[in-house]
Amino acid sequence: MSCFLSNSSLGKKLVMSVTGAFLVLFILFHMSMNITAIISPEAYNMICEFLGANWYALAGTAVLALGVLVHFIYAVILTLNNYKARGSQRYAVTVQEPGVAWASKNMLVLGFIILGGLLIHLFNFWSKMQLVEIMGGHVNSLGFSPADGAALIAYTFSQWYYVVIYLVWFFALWFHLTHGVWSMFQTVGWANDTWYPRLKCIANIVATIVFLGFAAVVLVYFFCPCIAGAC
Repeated sequence: MSCFLSNSSLGKKLVMSVTGAFLVLFILFHMSMNITAIISPEAYNMICEFLGANWYALAGTAVLALGVLVHFIYAVILTLNNYKARGSQRYAVTVQEPGVAWASKNMLVLGFIILGGLLIHLFNFWSKMQLVEIMGGHVNSLGFSPADGAALIAYTFSQWYYVVIYLVWFFALWFHLTHGVWSMFQTVGWANDTWYPRLKCIANIVATIVFLGFAAVVLVYFFCPCIAGAC
């Protein structure tokens, strides 16, 4: 089984699909949690405090990091294999249409943009929240409690360049998901003539919900900083 997952093209795509599905579920959870910061900053901070550096949150963080790492490594391997096998015809799909051509052929580029955005996000939030608690601190470098996520959101998105960076990140994620979500099902043979339009529609809906959910938090906190008492 391990040889199938690591050596065969189908096995590698299956790993990509499984890790991708896991990451999509996490993204939807994270987006839902962030929307709470708009509805009630106090409730959002309670969630941040509940998660914090507890063992279950640390275990979840480790599993998430592993999922991202495996997904990225297999994406690079598959892309390199496709280059060798097909030359300039990279990420081959069973159904071609103009709407998926760009995203499908630039998944690795989008992946690097998303990875860069993730590193910035870890610097802005994880290093000032969970990492502070892991290190035994009670106040982060900005003077906030590591559980005061709403104040950290308000501070971060009071700076226009972070608003731009995050929106570009979310847009790249939208492109990535519009292809990635339906290609997960393609790997298991569902993307036939009947199911392709349906899966493509589902992929677009999921990607758009993710984009709008994350972007709403950024824009609301940028234009209405008083929502977290930051004015």
